[in-house]
Amino acid sequence: SSSIEEYLKQDAYLCEVAATYDEAMEKAGIYEYDCILVDITLPGGSGLDVIRALKKAHSKAGIIVISAKNSLDDKIEGLEIGSDDYLTKPFHLSELNARIKALLRRKQFEGEPRIDFQEISVQTNKQQAQVLGEDLTLTRTEYRLLLYFLVNLKRVLSKESIAEHLAGSDADLL
Repeated sequence: SSSIEEYLKQDAYLCEVAATYDEAMEKAGIYEYDCILVDITLPGGSGLDVIRALKKAHSKAGIIVISAKNSLDDKIEGLEIGSDDYLTKPFHLSELNARIKALLRRKQFEGEPRIDFQEISVQTNKQQAQVLGEDLTLTRTEYRLLLYFLVNLKRVLSKESIAEHLAGSDADLL
């Protein structure tokens, strides 16, 4: 999981890791996530139970199951209880990243790789932003913040939710 976390952080994702079933259940109950990667064989319990709990709580997070189990029954069960995708180990990290991007695009942007708001245009597949057709030079944090604002246009955002989005559970330390 640490190599997945490191790879995704290099692509500007904010990642948190839950190493056990109890930790996964705790984080799933406290935080809202855009995408959750679930391993079926978590120490202390089943990742499938984590998915069931997320769905019972009406979580809108996209869910990708990552598992060493390659049985058809496990894949079907994972998808039937609410996961959006199922990836069998071993896999290439670039494939996982592509699946995450596709899932986020479907969930947040209704399949469109571009978000337009007034004179601002963001191409999510290229992580580029423009104002009136002129490219913006943004840091990763600035880009993530712009995207967060655009995705939440019709919501009032507290400074706590913004800090949580940018820093994850480390926001309490800010």
